[in-house]
Amino acid sequence: MTRRTLLSSIPTAAAALAAKQGYALCMHQTTTVGAGFRKSLEGYAKAGVRFAEIIPAHYDEFVNKEGVGAAKRLMADLGIKPVSSGGVRGLAEPNPGRAKALEELKYRAERVAQIGVDRMVVPCAATAKFAPDDFQRGQENLREVGDIVKGFGVTAMLEFMRGSTFAGSVPTALDLIRGANHPNMRFMFDFYHFYAGLSKLEDLDLIRPGEIHHVHFQDVPRMPRELLDGSTREVPGDGVAPLDRILKGIRKAGYTGPLSVELFWPRLQNGDPYAVTAEIRKKSEAVLRKTGFLAQ
Repeated sequence: MTRRTLLSSIPTAAAALAAKQGYALCMHQTTTVGAGFRKSLEGYAKAGVRFAEIIPAHYDEFVNKEGVGAAKRLMADLGIKPVSSGGVRGLAEPNPGRAKALEELKYRAERVAQIGVDRMVVPCAATAKFAPDDFQRGQENLREVGDIVKGFGVTAMLEFMRGSTFAGSVPTALDLIRGANHPNMRFMFDFYHFYAGLSKLEDLDLIRPGEIHHVHFQDVPRMPRELLDGSTREVPGDGVAPLDRILKGIRKAGYTGPLSVELFWPRLQNGDPYAVTAEIRKKSEAVLRKTGFLAQ
C-alpha cells in the first residue's frame, strides 16, 4: 500500500469506527452547577451516564476540603470517568492579562492531572478588535500553551466561541491550531457555538481526520437569532439545529469520543442532578438513535 493510498483510507476507516462504536454521553458539570461536585456526579451515575467534564469551582471546593484521594475514590466508586476539565480564558488572543492567565494555566493543568484528566478546554471569548498580525501571534501563543500543559501530561483544546472576535468560527480555530502545530494544543468542537455562530455547515468539511479532540453537545433554541447569547443553549433534540448533519460531520472527521452536554438554563442548573441527567439522556439518545450513532 502506498502512502497516498493509506492516507486516503483514514477518513473512511475513522468514520466506520465511529459508526460502529456510536457516541456515549458525558455530563458537563456546568449543566448541574447548583448541585456541587459530589451530588452532580452521583446524579450522573444514577442516571446511567459514565463520563463527566469537571469544572474548576466544583473540583477546587471538593479537593480543598476532602483531598485529591477522596475525589478519585468518589469517581471510581461511582464508575465515573472524568474526560475533560473547564480551563482558562485569555490564552490565545494577545491581551494585557495573558501573563496572569498563563500562571493560572500552570496551576489548573497540575490540579486536573492529579485526578487523571488529560485534557482541558481553552475558551476564546475575546471581544477586542484585532489586526491580521495578531492571528500570527495567536498561533505562537497557543504553541506556548501546548509547551506548558505538556509538562503535566495534559492537552489543551481551543474552543471557538459564538461572538468571539478572535476565534469565533471553525475555519479560524483550525488555522490557529494548525499554525501552532503542537501535539498538546488541539481543536475542540462545540455544537452550539458552531450553529449559532459564524461557522457554516460547509465548514465541517474543513476538519481533517483526527483533528477533533473533544466535543460539546447542545442544540440551538427556537427563538429569534438576535436573542441568542452565550447561555441560550438547548437540550439536544429540543431545538432547531440540524444535529444529524453535524453528527455526520464529526463522524466523517473520525471523532469517536464522548459528547459532553453543557447547558445553562437555570431550571437545569438548579434542578435535581439525577432528574436533569435522566431528561438529557433520554432526549440526547433519541437523537443519536435516530441518526444511528448511539453507543451500544
